[in-house]
Amino acid sequence: MTPQEQWLLQKERVLAWLRLGFAGVAVAVIQLNPERVARFPTLSYVTLGGFLIYSLAVLWIALRERPVDRAIGIATTCFDLAGVSLIVFSTGGAATPFFAYYFFPVITAGSRYGIKGGVGVALAGVAIYGYIRFHFDWDNYLGLDRFIVRSVYLVVLAYIFGFLTEFENKQNRRLVALWRTAGDVAAHEERRRIAQELHDGILQNLATQILRLEICRKQFAGAPEDLKQELRSIENDTRTTMREIRQFLAGKETRPFPPGMLLEKLKGDLGFLSEGLGLQVILDAEELPLPEPIERDLYFALREALMNASQHSLASRLEVSLKQTGGAIEASVKDDGIGFDLAQTEQGPGLGLKGMRSRIDKLGGELAIDSSPGKGTKLWFRVPVSGVDGSLSVRPATPA
Repeated sequence: MTPQEQWLLQKERVLAWLRLGFAGVAVAVIQLNPERVARFPTLSYVTLGGFLIYSLAVLWIALRERPVDRAIGIATTCFDLAGVSLIVFSTGGAATPFFAYYFFPVITAGSRYGIKGGVGVALAGVAIYGYIRFHFDWDNYLGLDRFIVRSVYLVVLAYIFGFLTEFENKQNRRLVALWRTAGDVAAHEERRRIAQELHDGILQNLATQILRLEICRKQFAGAPEDLKQELRSIENDTRTTMREIRQFLAGKETRPFPPGMLLEKLKGDLGFLSEGLGLQVILDAEELPLPEPIERDLYFALREALMNASQHSLASRLEVSLKQTGGAIEASVKDDGIGFDLAQTEQGPGLGLKGMRSRIDKLGGELAIDSSPGKGTKLWFRVPVSGVDGSLSVRPATPA
């Protein structure tokens, strides 16, 4: 059930309780003043009793956990108008104390169907009341001026409730649209987060396993013991990746980033590229005391650059730099590979560069990529930090 349907159901319940209250008050008034039904006693008691039973039945329908059907709404409006008219007729006609009960069907119609519905029911009530007033011979006549004033009150009340209902419906439609938009945005953001986590963690691990298998195929064919040892290591890493997938599907953190291990993990990745792929690697880096979440983002950004260079660039040389310069952390990855068309790559479906830019933006930094076909690639980013006694903290991006 949507929030709008829940609100409509709650409103129907309020109207049902109000109708039952009107019916109970009418019965109590007649019990205290039986002279009101002296002219039509049987009709009065049948009408009052029937209206009370009808009110209980409508309340029972409204208390169910589902919206009230439109057909039921129209039927109750007609029954309300007919029941009130019979109560008015049988309890004094022109001088009845229950004229105010016409307000109830007017209010219900206005709250359900807006201005047209409310005013339409009000005019029908005025017509029925006028017929009762002028067609029958009553002991106490209602003056024409009072009849006109009452009629105007009824129509104005119908217009006001109808106007408020239409305004409320417009606001509800806007709120529902905003609610749906917020849901779509949240779902899109969650999909983006999951895709990023899969790409930076599990997919990168699988890509590394593929590289290691290629190395086995190319270099260890004549060395069975080395091949056996490497395959065993790949087998263990694959099991670890499968375990991470299960943890990810269960909503758990797959692999916490060890604090203070940014440089060590970076050296391990570069060592693999150097020994396994034969790349010439130059590392210029220093230890940086960073909080674990910041280390994690920086590492995955650098790792993405290294994986792109090793998988796509056909490079033979990699230069990596990571250091603190003034009030910022600066890092760069440069290769002598074939390069690529930056505009075409960023418009493609790949998540690598987009995820890298997202991580750097989250840290309040800036990212620059210089590449063109045949001229290699240089990736550089800078993250502003503030330092006190050797302890660094990243200043997040300021919302625009």
